[in-house]
Amino acid sequence: MLLKDIAKILNSEVNGNSNIEITQLCSVANPDIHSICVIKNRKFLTRKIIESTAAIVITKEMSVNMRSVNNFLVVKNIDFALLQLCELFRNDTNEIDNFTNNFFISSSSSVGKNFQTGQNVVIESNCLLGKNVTLGHNVVIHRNTVIGDNVVIGSGTIIGSEGFGNMIKDDKSWSHIVHLGSVSIGHNVRIGSNCNIDRATIDKTTIDNGVIIDNQVHIAHNVFIGENTAIAANVGIAGSCKIGKRNMIGGMVGIIDHITTTDDVTISATSAVTQNLKEPGVYTGIMPISKHSLWKRIALWITKLDKIAKLLDIKKI
Repeated sequence: MLLKDIAKILNSEVNGNSNIEITQLCSVANPDIHSICVIKNRKFLTRKIIESTAAIVITKEMSVNMRSVNNFLVVKNIDFALLQLCELFRNDTNEIDNFTNNFFISSSSSVGKNFQTGQNVVIESNCLLGKNVTLGHNVVIHRNTVIGDNVVIGSGTIIGSEGFGNMIKDDKSWSHIVHLGSVSIGHNVRIGSNCNIDRATIDKTTIDNGVIIDNQVHIAHNVFIGENTAIAANVGIAGSCKIGKRNMIGGMVGIIDHITTTDDVTISATSAVTQNLKEPGVYTGIMPISKHSLWKRIALWITKLDKIAKLLDIKKI
């Protein structure tokens, strides 16, 4: 699309060349010379972004002293502009046109040697699967997914599903943000049954080499799982988290969005992770999470509070 046409959709005016052609939306992490990029914060307005994108979208507050930027649009609501651009550049054409023994695969996708599949498997468009990949019954691989060699995916698992990205509009109703990204799964990965791994908003959700995932795990959009990490059942990892290498995440752990964990972290079952984990070690807790050794001391004192109250003659409230 031409930049002037995008400007009309965003209810904005063009600063620069209105006839420049835009082919896609890009993120601040992966700028592209033919793309348009949404900048939410001035700290992301780097020379690399300015020189490596065809145009950028910014807020009015950021528009001061923008002489060094060739082409940009100024919008009132930056989040709503991102939502509109995601909708604008969406591509839902799948053309699943091959059918053999209850196995559907798009003509634009391919699988490697020794591919095995159960019944009712669907592989949408532009997917690339490596050697020795095994898919259980009722697996769905959504568009633009890349899967490495020696990967096993259990029955009922969905890879590349639409992420839970929404924004509230001025009238207080919800509007869904279209996810344009993809999922990348490395080599030697095992994923259990009935898991959901959402595609990224723009870039990709990544499951690195050697990761093992139990049943009924949800990994949200834009998440990165480091190599050789193990994730037990019923874990939920919210959007844009970055999990380090060799992490071990116990069952029913909940990790809020934008959390980062370092390498060699163990998180005990049912813990709620609400802060970054910057040091290797074992962590346990509900609110707030803490080092396991500290949590054991806290838990010990909690069990003795009633006796302590009696000794101190503290009246019950």
